[in-house]
Amino acid sequence: MNKKKIIVPLFLLLAVSVYFIAFHKDKSLQYIPDNADTVILIDTKKLTGQYLFSLATHPSKWSGSKAKSKTSGSLKDSGIRIPDFLQIFHIKDTKFSEWYSVLELKDSQKFITCLKKQDFVAKGNNVFQKDQFFFMINGNHCIAGTSDLAFGTIQKKLLHQSGHPVWEADRFIQNTVGSISFISGQKIRNFSIELNEDEIEINNNSNPEIFNTIASKFEKGNHFLELELDRENIRNFTRFFKKSIADSSQITSLKAAADLKQINDTIVTYEYDDNFNEVERKTVQKITQPSYMIDILSNDPEKTWQYFQSEKWINNENQFTAIPFQPNKITQNNKGVTIKSTRNPISLSSRLKQNYIMIRNNALLYSSLKTLNNTEKKIISDIDYVLYGNKAQNYWIKIKANKGELPLILRW
Repeated sequence: MNKKKIIVPLFLLLAVSVYFIAFHKDKSLQYIPDNADTVILIDTKKLTGQYLFSLATHPSKWSGSKAKSKTSGSLKDSGIRIPDFLQIFHIKDTKFSEWYSVLELKDSQKFITCLKKQDFVAKGNNVFQKDQFFFMINGNHCIAGTSDLAFGTIQKKLLHQSGHPVWEADRFIQNTVGSISFISGQKIRNFSIELNEDEIEINNNSNPEIFNTIASKFEKGNHFLELELDRENIRNFTRFFKKSIADSSQITSLKAAADLKQINDTIVTYEYDDNFNEVERKTVQKITQPSYMIDILSNDPEKTWQYFQSEKWINNENQFTAIPFQPNKITQNNKGVTIKSTRNPISLSSRLKQNYIMIRNNALLYSSLKTLNNTEKKIISDIDYVLYGNKAQNYWIKIKANKGELPLILRW
């Protein structure tokens, strides 16, 4: 009887402890400024649980995970206090490439030591940089970003001012590993992020059947890139570049396809011999270039052509210079404008009257990206395709990886 009196409270204590460690979450999002227009949340406890479950069901990874932890270290040992929800945000009217996050530190000196071990360079004022990543230490907090331009504003809004608005996680995320949310005034548009066995899905609709038709048509294609977009989708994508192309150019839709080709490029240089005679030297190197065709439909083809000319995108040889890969040819017809590469021309299939972008992996793509490290190349080479689809107010992105012995969470 005495043993039961001891075991029952211990069991209840253990159950409460497990709940708070594994399931209880602080849903107050204290580190999102009021001028953020995009928010990415990562549920770290859900992600950790998914990782541990995958690890437990794949014993072949156990020894490898131990070796990896010894060489790369652990976030828990870096001085960072891991939040229940990692909060990443973009600030209104800044470049699309600028993203930020605020982290709490348990030990700022330990975190600085960790940064130096990872080859971050001190820039002064407690700012550290490596490539396009920046960290700013402010007492028991750290501001991270792909730029340091907004560090001062973030520091003032979130760390030096009291009483700033605090969001609740339930407004952005609902029982998924992550979410992407777009904020416009009082309106919030949420997209869930789901990490599956061999794919990542981002969508705002729980019914995947909407996009199965599009996906099935393209999974067996062969072009590196295929896309078809209507006016609204063109407007949405060009908004990232602060261009109102769809409205100004009278474009109603576009369809495009592209393939990657490796070609021989001859570089001619001139040297002088001992008698000061000019000597021509030719060097042949292999480069990767796309072959492409773009068919643009317009309400007024003449106005579309004039818009491209006003932007100085058409030169005297009728080449479309907004595309950096030359040579190409742009022509006007009674329905719109066509742009196609002059090397290895390709043809377009008939229009599906759907909104989609399909990018298939190609060895020529990641082999030509010289700035990537081995880990980044491995991740890109593991991707099979990326597919975007839209129908009415439903949006969907799938990042599909190649089939492997391990689930995606243990591969990357």
